[in-house]
Amino acid sequence: MFPKDFLDRMRGMLGDEYEEFLAALEDQRYQALRLNVLKAGEGGRTAAEALAGTAGLTPVPWAENAYYYEAPLQPGKHSYHAAGLYYIQEPSAMAPAGLLRPEPGDRVLDLCAAPGGKSTQLAAMLKGKGFLLCNEIHPARAKILSENVERLGIRNTCVANETPERLRELFPGYFDKILVDAPCSGEGMFRKNETACEEWSPDNVALCAARQDEILDCAAQMLRPGGRMVYSTCTFSAEENEGSVGRFLNRNSDFRLVPVDAEKYGLTGCEGELAGTIRLWPHKIRGEGHFAAVLEKAGVALRGCRESASGADRQERHKNPASGIGGRVPEKDLGDYLAFCRENLRNISGAAGKGFWQVGRGSGCFIRFGDHLYLAPEGMPDLKGVKVLRPGLHLGEMKKNRFEPSHALALALSPEEAVHVLSLSAGDITVSAYLNGQSFPWEGEKGWYLICVDGFSIGWGKLSGGMMKNHYPRGLRWKAFCS
Repeated sequence: MFPKDFLDRMRGMLGDEYEEFLAALEDQRYQALRLNVLKAGEGGRTAAEALAGTAGLTPVPWAENAYYYEAPLQPGKHSYHAAGLYYIQEPSAMAPAGLLRPEPGDRVLDLCAAPGGKSTQLAAMLKGKGFLLCNEIHPARAKILSENVERLGIRNTCVANETPERLRELFPGYFDKILVDAPCSGEGMFRKNETACEEWSPDNVALCAARQDEILDCAAQMLRPGGRMVYSTCTFSAEENEGSVGRFLNRNSDFRLVPVDAEKYGLTGCEGELAGTIRLWPHKIRGEGHFAAVLEKAGVALRGCRESASGADRQERHKNPASGIGGRVPEKDLGDYLAFCRENLRNISGAAGKGFWQVGRGSGCFIRFGDHLYLAPEGMPDLKGVKVLRPGLHLGEMKKNRFEPSHALALALSPEEAVHVLSLSAGDITVSAYLNGQSFPWEGEKGWYLICVDGFSIGWGKLSGGMMKNHYPRGLRWKAFCS
């Protein structure tokens, strides 16, 4: 099943542990999910409270709010998944974001972000404050990334589809924290992904290592002085792991390696010249193969004074958010949107106690992308020249004489932020009907309703004439739904 050259190399690397390692690769893989701490339910209920007492959940030791689940559970086929209460993620892949340690208010870049597990993990650590740019070079994967950011109701994130080289030109010295989960030969995923095994070759390992060098150098130029960067892969190859980090440090004398306390996480620290980097071995933990290293850039930059050193034009660029991707919309042109908000959203959230419909005044700005209205995150720079899929929170579409709210807005709202709420039980057959795109009879005041499952928003419905019209997106509807 495994390439001979790969096995020969691993035998040399592991010595007496080789047989144990090989047995682990032929064993079952582990599955895990991470709770979405940004999702607020009715009365402030959390995802952890919703899943409390669920049998078969055990903590992942190196990640917060993360749990292994047993095979009989099918969390991807539950209404809680559609509502964004959790993200299903390979357990080892949860380690790098935790090592980056972003703080609320930071500017963060996830440079190779699809499908979104690490991005959504970083967003949770930011707690809705600061700016997160999630980038993916491949268009199809960037779309999946954007969908996952939307499903988890994240408000302060922009999704881009760019090359690292292009971003380097636009954002020198801009980010406080950068995650580089680099494209690699994927050896650590062999038991999970047969395609990775079939495509492996020594030449591909060398190609990946060369590309990693380029990506790391781009990321280095986008990190501010004193900033923190985590490099990670899902491969065992020393050429792509310790080798990539060693070559990077030789090229970039302004960076140092920050040792990781591997024992604290129950992981394995690397020895030798790059002691302090970590490896996740499938024969030592309940997870796939991973590698991670923490790097820090020399210098100090004070919070609030982190503009690029490339001159006044760069500083002015960051004072004019969103000018490159769509027109900044003044409040006088938001009539239909504001009317929707006054009728359907409650005045309980937003900056300085203002209602959600006024949130753009103090914590971001409204921008128009074609007929679609977005709320750009506070502090988002001008993205002129960047291929953008999601420039912030998608609020909805400006149609003729009316505003139609987006699915993203529904998932970002708590029940307390909506005037009309219809909360169903996860076991209710009506939930199945809704997720399959069916309308259903209901009595109440006509208008837009935030549909919820056990008190957590899942989408929109519009009540008229005793019938709840279904507004769950066609592309997300389930042909076979199991609650």
